[in-house]
Amino acid sequence: MKLKVYAYNNCDTCRKAKRYLDDVGVKYELIPIREQPPSKSELKTMLSCCEGNIRKLFNTSGGDYKAMNMKEKLPDMSDAEAIDLLSKNGNLIKRPLLISSKIQLVGFQASEWSKISEQGVF
Repeated sequence: MKLKVYAYNNCDTCRKAKRYLDDVGVKYELIPIREQPPSKSELKTMLSCCEGNIRKLFNTSGGDYKAMNMKEKLPDMSDAEAIDLLSKNGNLIKRPLLISSKIQLVGFQASEWSKISEQGVF
């Protein structure tokens, strides 16, 4: 199973997630989210894990989100439009993103990741 982690090096949450994976001995491919945003296909997969709530894929506290006035624009966008935008601007994406054939996670919450690790999913 190939585990991809989309992250940003200067993000504290991403560093915590990487440290967690390293500590539990999980092998993963680290992908710089700003330079190589997830594909539209991957984002569609992530959307399904967010129960179809596209807003959960956005980094709502990020500078690009605020500068682009996404709080106002997002409610009027279709999922396809939002996914297209995210696939072109990794700064807009909530991070880290963890993607594999078995699991998809948005953001890092140690308790959630531990629960999945204990189930042997990683």
